[in-house]
Amino acid sequence: MSIYDLQVNAINGKPVELSIYRGKVLLIVNTASRCGYSRQFADLQKLYESHHEQGFEILGFPCNQFNEKEPGSSSEVHEYCESNFGVKFPLFEKVEVRGPSAHPLFQYLTQQAPFQGYDTQTFDGQRMQEFLQEKYPDIYAGDGIKWNFSKFLIDRNGYVYGRYETATEPFGIEPDIESLLLKANEFGGV
Repeated sequence: MSIYDLQVNAINGKPVELSIYRGKVLLIVNTASRCGYSRQFADLQKLYESHHEQGFEILGFPCNQFNEKEPGSSSEVHEYCESNFGVKFPLFEKVEVRGPSAHPLFQYLTQQAPFQGYDTQTFDGQRMQEFLQEKYPDIYAGDGIKWNFSKFLIDRNGYVYGRYETATEPFGIEPDIESLLLKANEFGGV
């Protein structure tokens, strides 16, 4: 199984087969526009603009599970992200990303890329680990999504290449994105 076997709903509610992204390098992100980490939208957009022509896509999935930081309707979320952060990459309907009602896409992603912990050598990594262990030990436990702006990098074959937690800034992933894009181009990819 790969992500190409799954279906999601676009922000307008229309079904989207993820197979339409076959051959692309994808970054799948659970987002929340009112979260303190929403500043990452700007850098995600920059990454998208820098690498889109080479076959890179970012797929944003709004989620309201973490401190209710995505309270609006899908159309409100779309408008807010576009007007406040300049987001042009595809956004999808709000989903749950952890627990019994987690969308099958996020169930698959967390099965393929278990939680490896936070990089406690960074201030944000240390802070997120302490915050979750103290305030939300149930969220910290296990392999589920820990917070907003968890990121999954998918290769051109639809398989999970890596998982990057909230505290990982988008440009921290850029070397891996470029490596996957270059590797694909070496073998005649897009």
